[in-house]
Amino acid sequence: MSTADLHTLTGAYAAHALDPDEREDFERHLEHCQACSLEVAEFTATLARLGAAEAVPVPGELKHRVMAALETVRQQPPHGAQPTVAGHRARLRRAWPRFALAACLAVAVGAGGLAVQQHRQADESRARATALQQQQDHITGLLTAPDARTTSSRIPGGDGVATVVWSSSRSEAGFLASGMPPLPEGTTYELWFDDSGTMRPAGLMPATSGALLLSGPVNGARGVGVTVEPAGGSAHPTRTPLVVLPFS
Repeated sequence: MSTADLHTLTGAYAAHALDPDEREDFERHLEHCQACSLEVAEFTATLARLGAAEAVPVPGELKHRVMAALETVRQQPPHGAQPTVAGHRARLRRAWPRFALAACLAVAVGAGGLAVQQHRQADESRARATALQQQQDHITGLLTAPDARTTSSRIPGGDGVATVVWSSSRSEAGFLASGMPPLPEGTTYELWFDDSGTMRPAGLMPATSGALLLSGPVNGARGVGVTVEPAGGSAHPTRTPLVVLPFS
């Protein structure tokens, strides 16, 4: 596959739509192409935003409907039985409700995940989705700012790519990541503004991929660092930064 072809795969890669060979070729290309690294991070952030926008609460009575429908589904014939054509057609007609049920469940999963939640949990999910959408709106505004600039780097210990985008006129910065290494239980990625060697807390990365608007103004910081900290974060870095992305 040519380099020109690889440049067109950023969206498919972010959506996990490449076959294994294409993914392997693209990840080798990604190691040396900052433009594609940034575009993958932007696609990842956009997909997260679209997912949050499309999520809807699952009806509370869905579980009861599913359990009731299971009583009407007939078992498969004994293993090794040779069905007749008429028998095959009859079973297909009987199986149709099960196929329809499976399709309904697939739609439910795609729309918002198959889960039966209490009212309080549903409210919390909607609040998280709203907060995520608001943050993605901030990231989008930051990326489109006239003076927006970016710096990208690979994360040691894996195939992850991190990008920081900042705007001096807005005094804001955002962090976009794709494929950062999974962390041990009880730890989290914490971001820091590098104020001439003094690290200022800038937020916690809730996942190994996604986008985060950094908390606090840029205020002349030299860059953004990433450390691994105990769950909940730290007031000061407890470990050497994995990477520091400079504002330059």
